[in-house]
Amino acid sequence: MKLDRKVILKALETITIAGEGKNMVESGAIANVITFGDEVVVDLLLHTPAMHIKKRAEDDIRKAILELVSAEAKIKINSKVEVPDKPEIKGKAIPGIKNIIGVASGKGGVGKSTVTANLAVSLAKMGFSVGILDADIYGPSMPIMFDVENEKPISINVDGKSKMKPVESYEVKMLSIGFFTSPSQAVIWRGPMASKALNQMIFDADWGELDFMLIDLPPGTGDIHLSIVQSLPITGVVIVSTPQAVALADAKKGVSMFMSEAINVPVLGIIENMAYFTPEELPENKYYIFGKEGAKDLAADLEVPFLGEVPIVQSIREAGDYGRPAAMQTGSVIESVFQEITRNVVQEVVNRNENLPATEAVKITTMAGCSSVKK
Repeated sequence: MKLDRKVILKALETITIAGEGKNMVESGAIANVITFGDEVVVDLLLHTPAMHIKKRAEDDIRKAILELVSAEAKIKINSKVEVPDKPEIKGKAIPGIKNIIGVASGKGGVGKSTVTANLAVSLAKMGFSVGILDADIYGPSMPIMFDVENEKPISINVDGKSKMKPVESYEVKMLSIGFFTSPSQAVIWRGPMASKALNQMIFDADWGELDFMLIDLPPGTGDIHLSIVQSLPITGVVIVSTPQAVALADAKKGVSMFMSEAINVPVLGIIENMAYFTPEELPENKYYIFGKEGAKDLAADLEVPFLGEVPIVQSIREAGDYGRPAAMQTGSVIESVFQEITRNVVQEVVNRNENLPATEAVKITTMAGCSSVKK
């Protein structure tokens, strides 16, 4: 029996490199294939030193050849690891996704995830196709907020490649690390491992056609944020803050990061959450518990759009806990609040796309900072 090199390469095209969204042949991981009768030698070139990645790749190669080419093939794999001096940038769009919006905050606890969930369902109610990538690796909230804690993404075959199918709830597609861990399990990962998991949820998933992908970013300005701007051409970011000075100080840092010359991702605007409290029995009264119009003033100071304010309402918290975002409450004040904010976000996206060029990928050049490179 003589093995056919072309048939073997075709079989290896069914194997996807974890976190890259490319098959082994397309990515260059298969450096060479040589056949001698019923023997095949595969030269495998990897760019990560992780042993489990190497073992999985070798196992996948053996399985593909034995199942798709010949069960009697004798297989030898020569593996080589070459770690690039500089991180490879992707900066490529996900096919079918028109706009990618990051939702960020400088400080935790300001309601960023709640705002993200309600923006998503408001967009869906307006007729847009929407997805959420829960990039808050260490504190994923979306499975709870959409009542899908017990759901698991399934694996589907797309053009001969295995892809994750996002979980769908209230016409919003989503992926979260929360789907892959138990509710009581802490995610104790260093930055590179978290970034790798994030890339898999981005590029190894079948998102389909989306008008908007919302990315729920973790608080602060760290590894995950850099991974996102390196991996994807972000249309723009929305900053969420509460009105008090301590939150505004961190929100200002978040805006500064995205607006810096190195990152250069457009800031679509600022949303003020927990802006005021109105008792149900005194609907005309407003109590500014955390200060008045702090985020609105910050937006004016930074010369970025103010997208709106969300009041403190008990039903917003209850709806999040019950897994049904408050913006779905037809005829309610909260529905109107999020409709207005969402319309403002959409308008800013339209303005951004009409007046600014596509966002450039970001390449880390030194330990001290970043530089922008054209795709």
